[in-house]
Amino acid sequence: MAKRGSDDGEAKRRPNGESSIYQGADGKWHGRVTMGVKDDGTPDRRHVERKTETEVIRAVRALERQRDSGKVRKAGSFWTVAKWLMFWIENIACPPNVKPNTADGYRVAVKVHLIPGIGAHRLEKLTPEHIEKLMRKMQDGGSAAGTAHQAFRTLRTALNEAERRGHLTKNPVLLAKSPRLSEKEVEPYSVEEVQRILAQAAQRPRNGTRWAIALALGLRQGEVLGLRWENIDLEKKSLRVRKNRLRPKYAHGCTDPCGKKSGYCPRRKQINKDTDDTKSRAGRRVMGIPDEVVTLLRAHKDTQDKERRTAAQLWEDGGWVFTTPIGRALNPNTDYHEWKKLLKDACVRDARLHDARHTAATVLMLLGIQERAVMDVMGWATTGMAARYQHVSDPVRANIADRVGGLIWQPVKAAEAPAAEPVAGVSRSQLRRKLRRRG
Repeated sequence: MAKRGSDDGEAKRRPNGESSIYQGADGKWHGRVTMGVKDDGTPDRRHVERKTETEVIRAVRALERQRDSGKVRKAGSFWTVAKWLMFWIENIACPPNVKPNTADGYRVAVKVHLIPGIGAHRLEKLTPEHIEKLMRKMQDGGSAAGTAHQAFRTLRTALNEAERRGHLTKNPVLLAKSPRLSEKEVEPYSVEEVQRILAQAAQRPRNGTRWAIALALGLRQGEVLGLRWENIDLEKKSLRVRKNRLRPKYAHGCTDPCGKKSGYCPRRKQINKDTDDTKSRAGRRVMGIPDEVVTLLRAHKDTQDKERRTAAQLWEDGGWVFTTPIGRALNPNTDYHEWKKLLKDACVRDARLHDARHTAATVLMLLGIQERAVMDVMGWATTGMAARYQHVSDPVRANIADRVGGLIWQPVKAAEAPAAEPVAGVSRSQLRRKLRRRG
């Protein structure tokens, strides 16, 4: 680093690329550091200004360290956090780069929490403390820890991209303490509870088979609702999971404002696709169907054929396995409320719809199915998912206890002396006595 220049405001000429420090005519100390080359080919020469020589030396050294480590913020106009986040969700973290549901989650976190909370900060001046204060403010304001954690992860992803592109030298989210998430204990349904749920589902005239597939095969909600008849082979007793049902989004279709939200507009128009690819590559899988479920699916198909004839020209044939009375794909929100009503009618404890998937995974553990086969059935990409979805239930604990007790406290049989084998008409004991007498 160069020494300070003359006091008249002019820095002594230095070799190209060398840093310089000087005191200007304004009485302040200035430093200039060559950081590299701009996009147009001209030198990227950065300027810092401080009140004292010591302060400007520290600032120049900091810039030189950034340059030498290769972590240099791009030259140009400054980004605010809000400006970068909006650019990110509108141009980078949007379909087709990410799945629609993922993009929706990012958009909510950015617009509802992150921009109102820290959007005014300059991007390079955002600190871990700013982020931690926002997380605390969100939770103090009533947001769940999961909501704060989602905002935290969204910000981390967005600023990772800013760092990769050179708009940041270090992502401050990596230094911040993330909101603590308390794992919600999931208690899968017992076999007896599953039987009660299925018995209640069998009494429903429409789509009762939907719950048999959820509990027996462990499909995700979107995977069940995204099934088409072309994905099911009742003769070979197999089912192919290929698509995931999306929550529909609507726009107004009225010419004059109806005064309602777009989802309740009488002439609303759906603006997104019905389905998307499965959550992961592992989600694209082929599964065997138990005979009992095959029987239910055949009966369900007959019922649907009757509904099609009743609806006549109103029927919208999309090939869906589970439909509305006029053939449309089921709305995930409607499906959720049907699940809650089913649990109430079956007189079993309340649980999330996704807990049906936990139950199916635990049943596979009870049956002793090999881990690789379980991963294929459940559509898991990693073995670590088993720890999240398979739970040690009371029957498993009882079985372990019985096996341990049976091994340790099994009756001890008295050792039986081996029978003496005759050798040339004489027993071994007699032979030993004769040999001792001779010796």
